[in-house]
Amino acid sequence: MAQHLREALASVNSLLTLNDSSGTSGGVQWIGLREVREKTTICHARDEKPYINEVQDSHGIMVEVLANGQFGYAASSSRDGASLRRAVERAHTQAMQASRWAIHRFSLEQRPVTTAHYSSSVQYPLSEFSAGTLNDVLISICQKLQRPKIVRTEAFVQAIETDVHFVSSNGSDAHQNFSYLTADFEATASDGSLVQSRTDGGLRGRSYQGGWEFIRDPALWSRIERVSEQAIELLSAENCPSETLPLILLPDQMMLQIHESIGHPLELDRILGDERNYAGWSFVKLEDFGKLQYGSSLMNVTFDPTVQKEYASYAWDDTGCSATREHLIENGVLKRPLGGMESQLRAGLAGVANARASSWNRAPIDRMANINLEPGTSTLDEMIASVERGIIMESNRSWSIDDFRNKFQFGCEYAQLIENGKITRTLKNPNYRGVTVPFWNNLRKVGNAETVGTYGTPHCGKGEPNQAIRVGHASPACLFDGIEVFGGGAV
Repeated sequence: MAQHLREALASVNSLLTLNDSSGTSGGVQWIGLREVREKTTICHARDEKPYINEVQDSHGIMVEVLANGQFGYAASSSRDGASLRRAVERAHTQAMQASRWAIHRFSLEQRPVTTAHYSSSVQYPLSEFSAGTLNDVLISICQKLQRPKIVRTEAFVQAIETDVHFVSSNGSDAHQNFSYLTADFEATASDGSLVQSRTDGGLRGRSYQGGWEFIRDPALWSRIERVSEQAIELLSAENCPSETLPLILLPDQMMLQIHESIGHPLELDRILGDERNYAGWSFVKLEDFGKLQYGSSLMNVTFDPTVQKEYASYAWDDTGCSATREHLIENGVLKRPLGGMESQLRAGLAGVANARASSWNRAPIDRMANINLEPGTSTLDEMIASVERGIIMESNRSWSIDDFRNKFQFGCEYAQLIENGKITRTLKNPNYRGVTVPFWNNLRKVGNAETVGTYGTPHCGKGEPNQAIRVGHASPACLFDGIEVFGGGAV
């Protein structure tokens, strides 16, 4: 694949016109080729029977050009020289048409040279499991979930192998190889008209970079028993009360809280208004960076694509910008947006390497990667002991947030009541609501490294045409004061 792409670049380099470094000649000043080959395997078992077995293959090249200060794009599933030449010409036409209404002029500074290489850390490669073996594993999970009152069991795996090669006319020649795994299982319990479900990771499941070592992990099999028992336990639980109380969120719910009320509102293209007619704007303003007290002094949030095994780790983004760990929020103060090179120029702010594309036929846009809440010093027992009356919630079931990413409410699968510093009983149908900045300023304790959980999602949607990108989130358990909680069904 690598040599083929280098030869393809050489075949279209004759279209370059480098006589005007300012990019105003109308010729093609820069060409980039990003080839992506991806194989997706989906297996789903329900009630001890195979339910879905699917393999998807995708392979193509995104052609990008810089002309007259604008970027243009065209994709091709045909990888021969003539097809790529036509794609370059289409991308050039698009860039020239856009330049007629240009608000900003871009240059080669927005496409840095990269020669970085990256591969997911894998112990047991995804290619080692046959479909038959994988179905046997999922059926075994369903069998282990079975108990009296359990009326439905499900187990699901999505395995993705992705190979990306990027070359450009200014010297980039970089390669990344990814191995992604998402897994989840669910038990549904019933007693008369009462129905409750419990999953391994909420609506988003558990997502990692790596191989089948996550399926072979003994911890997975111990969680199966817990999920089944808690589904049954919820049938006889009381409803969550409607009060304003201290709230402890465990990492699998913190994942979605971070995703929706930190990740999305800090996307710089959203702040600039690019997403307003589809995914919405943000309450954050350009002048807030460096000033806004986003949360309490215990709040430290990083953009970190360098973490091994986390779902959205990589060495460079899809514009060739090298990935580095950066603080987005430090001691509660908003520091840096989630903006790639083009958005940084437009906004006049330093951003991060997060211009990412979901496939070969999509252009890169500002996206989340690994957005992590850094651990603090509290143990979970200390957080519980500090609460006179409060609630612990885990595992997302539903969510709703306004198009400025400001007001939100979330529903969880499972909760427990805390009274006088001790857990006293299980609660069902728990929900909570808040407003982003006041909510994070109510952060009172942050769990230590022992409380950290790492999660992710393969389905973060944004952009027109739509792009579903892979995102990772790691978080400790957290205690918030004065949160409105309430009972009832899914929000």
